[in-house]
Amino acid sequence: MLLKTRPFFLLFAIVITSIILGMVSGLALWQLGVKPSKNSRFKPIFSGISPIPTFESVPNVPSGLFNYGGSTTWVPLRQEIDPIIQKTLPQFKLRYTDPITGDPGSGTGIKMLLDNQLSFSQSSRPLNLKEYQQAKSMGFTLEEVPIAIDAIVVGVHPQLNVSRLTIEQLQKIYTQKITNWSQVGGQDLLITPYSKDQQESGTAEFFVNNVLLGQQFGKNTQIISTTTEAMRKVSNNQGGIYYASAPELIPQCGIKPLSLGSKPGQWVTPYKLPLVSQSNCPKQRNQLNHNVFRTGDYPMTRRLFVIIKRNGQVDEQAGTAYAKLLLTDEGQALVVKAGFISLR
Repeated sequence: MLLKTRPFFLLFAIVITSIILGMVSGLALWQLGVKPSKNSRFKPIFSGISPIPTFESVPNVPSGLFNYGGSTTWVPLRQEIDPIIQKTLPQFKLRYTDPITGDPGSGTGIKMLLDNQLSFSQSSRPLNLKEYQQAKSMGFTLEEVPIAIDAIVVGVHPQLNVSRLTIEQLQKIYTQKITNWSQVGGQDLLITPYSKDQQESGTAEFFVNNVLLGQQFGKNTQIISTTTEAMRKVSNNQGGIYYASAPELIPQCGIKPLSLGSKPGQWVTPYKLPLVSQSNCPKQRNQLNHNVFRTGDYPMTRRLFVIIKRNGQVDEQAGTAYAKLLLTDEGQALVVKAGFISLR
């Protein structure tokens, strides 16, 4: 009898040990400020996340000219951080590179990295399995290093009589189940949803995966090349709607950011109250409500990543150095200045 039960107890012990190890690993990641995700098995934990005070303190920054590119969500970060990096570390020359074909975005940036056109890339979404496997088949690995938290905000025409939506309503608008603003409390007006291409844009891919839950955009959704163009479309179309990174959308004069709720009555406002009227802009602009992004109360947040090519060459050194620079105390302060949320 004892021999028959022994395999059961052995299996039980293995299961319990696995659970304990998983809990310990998860706690360690949490303490480092890195939350495990569904695809965390594709992401080696970046060893350089210990606090470093300034850009000048970062070791092993290579000399040379390095191409980088990718996510348009990163524009405020590039504008705020990269000139200071160039001034502080003039030997580390950075050149933003647009794709030869297609529009800039997280997906195109990662493709350019795989095609050896970039030293590292910037992304508003994590790596996917296909990208990870493609890199592996080419003899190297890709690593995503989180450097900031971003929120996705929904905007409409300033004169539209709608100030808030639930995530479910937003989903139905972009899958063409809701087609008139009167269905969500607004005036009798056809809805024109705008989006970037999910194959190129990390923001669009995030939206499809997390809001549409994998459903396709409705046939009435107009695909636009750039956020600037999409916001211009909304400002000229009272029935328009668009979603974008909070620092890109909230300060704009010609578009009104909406409050969002996971459920009716759970409204969270992504801007600081009161809403600045269009007539007072640009003398006054709406400001980001960082607190609701930081606490997680706002329902659409995500992380931004530096994508590093682990190939043992100078490109790996450049990507690692860039990620370390953004994770310094100086870098994280500039992340906040650019309108995003620090990881610390």
